[in-house]
This record gives sequence, C-alpha cells and structure tokens, in this order.
Amino acid sequence: MSLLIYYDPVIAGFDALSALIGELTRDLPATIAAGRHWRVPVVYGGEHGIDLADVAQRAGMSEAEVVRRHTASRYRAYMLGFLPGFSYLGGLDPSLSTPRRDDPRLFTPSGTISIGGIQAGIQCLEGPSGWHLLGRTPVRTYHPSREPMFLIAPGDEVTFFAIPPADWNALDAAAAAGDPVAEIITP
Repeated sequence: MSLLIYYDPVIAGFDALSALIGELTRDLPATIAAGRHWRVPVVYGGEHGIDLADVAQRAGMSEAEVVRRHTASRYRAYMLGFLPGFSYLGGLDPSLSTPRRDDPRLFTPSGTISIGGIQAGIQCLEGPSGWHLLGRTPVRTYHPSREPMFLIAPGDEVTFFAIPPADWNALDAAAAAGDPVAEIITP
C-alpha cells in the first residue's frame, strides 16, 4: 500500500513531518488485512467492447483468445481514482498489454472494462478514457445510495467472467436498484 502526502515545506519541514508520520504509524499492524475476491460479469465485444477486435489484432490472437486470457487472470485492485469507483487493476496477462490510445475518447460508457498499458480497469461512471474498451459490466463499483458506496476496495481481488449480451438488461436493472450483481468469492 502507498500513501502520497503533499505538503508545503515552508509550513512543515521534511524532518518534522517524517517524525510525525513515523509516530502516527508506529502501531499499525505488520500484515495487511486480506481483501475480498469479486467475480464480475462482463459482456465482451460488439457494442459493449468496441476495441476488442483491435486489441486482438494487435496481440495477434482471436477475440475469443483475448477474452479467455482476460478472464483467466486474477487481478488486484491497486487503487481507486480518476472517477468515483474507477478500479485500477494489476495482474493483466502480459500478452494483452496494450499502450494507451493516442487519441483518448471524450466519452466512454459506465461499466466499461478496459485495458491500458499493463493494467485493467473498471470504469463505473461514464467519462473520458484513453484505455481500450474490451467490454462492459452492469456492476456499479460506485453507488452513492448503497452501503458500501464503493464495492471494490484497494487490496481486493477481481476475476471477470463472460456473460451473453442477452443477460445485460436484467443484470443492469438489478445493479441500478442497488444489487451488487458481482459475486463475492471470499469475504
């Protein structure tokens, strides 16, 4: 886990700040608590994943093989950011590593499952993106009226599984109503 601290060196000197941080963190446990493991449904390709064919061509494999490798990986949530609930995931199969787009899109739909560089991501809200869109999930990683508001937390693990487009509407409606839709494998 990482912590970034911005400070004004005119107000607080480095040595004093370092001592204070050391004092505040002295009693933290030496081991990190185990996160949860989530199974997240994804509709890959077509209108849900408009870059799947391009990623497959770039990787020299079929779309089905890209999906197989993407769903075979077990990802670790490194951090949340950019947009509420955007999950930055490490653990992408190296054969799927794809540089970010040269021309980022101003709009990508909510629930986008994408890859950029050596990471995968879940983009909960619609917004811009320079990543490659492989599919969409109905899962709301951020839902302001649900407890917990953020479904996936740093340290959690994620695996994806493919669902047919015919399942989208029912799962999307359930997720909109607050159902996590994702399955917890380990609490």
